[in-house]
Amino acid sequence: MNIRSLTRGDGVVIGAAVLLFIASLLDIASCDGPDSVCDTVPNAWGMTLGLGLGTYMTGVIGGALIVVARLLPQPRKVAGLDMGTVGVVLTVATAWSLLWWWIDADGAGLGLILGLIAALALAAGAIAAPLVPALNAALLPAPRPAAPQPYGAQPPAGYGYPGAQQPQPGQPYGGQPQPGQPFGGQPQQPQPQQAQPQAPAADFSPFWFAVPVPRPLFAEDGSPAPIAELAPGTWYLAVEQRGPALVAQTQDGRRGVLQDTSGIQRG
Repeated sequence: MNIRSLTRGDGVVIGAAVLLFIASLLDIASCDGPDSVCDTVPNAWGMTLGLGLGTYMTGVIGGALIVVARLLPQPRKVAGLDMGTVGVVLTVATAWSLLWWWIDADGAGLGLILGLIAALALAAGAIAAPLVPALNAALLPAPRPAAPQPYGAQPPAGYGYPGAQQPQPGQPYGGQPQPGQPFGGQPQQPQPQQAQPQAPAADFSPFWFAVPVPRPLFAEDGSPAPIAELAPGTWYLAVEQRGPALVAQTQDGRRGVLQDTSGIQRG
């Protein structure tokens, strides 16, 4: 399970589910009588088992299914349906049931009022989380990498061996005499070489980035089947830009095209 795959919408679902459980422990009806009478007002569990377990806990279980479906790397099925879809249906059913309990109540207590508010927030978060971009953002920010080296950076002086002395122009590497030159004689004068044209500097500079939600990585040849999935909480290297898309490189060296670059976090 990857906790960094949770979104802000999942955070709303978790908070509303906890609030709904707390509401089930509070009084269902209001009381204006003496304390001895008000102490006997039941909560959802003391009212009926159908209210506590069949209504309040149905919403809590629905919220748990939504969060667990987000945490699992592969989607799971419940009675042939997606686990997250079942969770959304249960949260909506809880909100609908508590709405009618509140309408029929002569005097709604704190447990019923707070439960209705939590159930409405729970259902709204479950439905709007995949649709609203603000709720679809990552709940926990991705950790920054520890001083990543720029992609394509040249090694320090003495390539191959730290501090190695570089050969002078016209002198073979290692100081060996050139063919046809007597040993100990004067080295031949280096022939002037034609200057090589330098490639123009590209406007794009590679950078590290992280995705807010799992996103597919497609092959560079344009095939529709994804070759990998970028997961939140992991840094990837963008090595090229193709219009709005990025050519990304995974940690195992695979390269592909990330078509959806909205909401990415640059390192």
